[in-house]
Amino acid sequence: MKFIIIFIYIITTTVGYAIEKPDIKNLILTKNLKTYEEVIFKDKNQKNIDLANYKGKLIILNFWATWCLPCKEEMPSLDNLQANISLNNLKIFPINISQESLPKAESFFKELNIKNLDIYFDAPITLAKKFSLRGIPTSILFNKEGKEFARIIGPIDFNDKEFINWLKLYN
Repeated sequence: MKFIIIFIYIITTTVGYAIEKPDIKNLILTKNLKTYEEVIFKDKNQKNIDLANYKGKLIILNFWATWCLPCKEEMPSLDNLQANISLNNLKIFPINISQESLPKAESFFKELNIKNLDIYFDAPITLAKKFSLRGIPTSILFNKEGKEFARIIGPIDFNDKEFINWLKLYN
């Protein structure tokens, strides 16, 4: 009987982990959920956006720049992810970390036909330092309590069905 219970436990925990984390090599789960104080950035009108005002939502902060080719490749799928109706509690903030002007960032979005995302800025690059970014694109995922639970370092296809199904667990 003990053998059967142990076997069932091993199988269910292994299957649970396989379902929980999609097979995306640059997706890193945070072992100990991280909380950050004062996560503030600017919208396109230079108004402060405070992440603390979005508790209760699944959040993705995506750090990018117009000169970044991998950012350019992943941005359309990130735009599709924001429009995904099965993730209605998701809010994506694409944050431009370079010192680029709004017209240059808008031109980047227009060229890629981005319709579901707004442009945000980390003007003095304070968030890039706060989150210890090692490169872009980097996406940081926050749960409904405002705690970081995962990071994506480098580009991914946000249209990946396995990734979307995994995200639904946090929505």
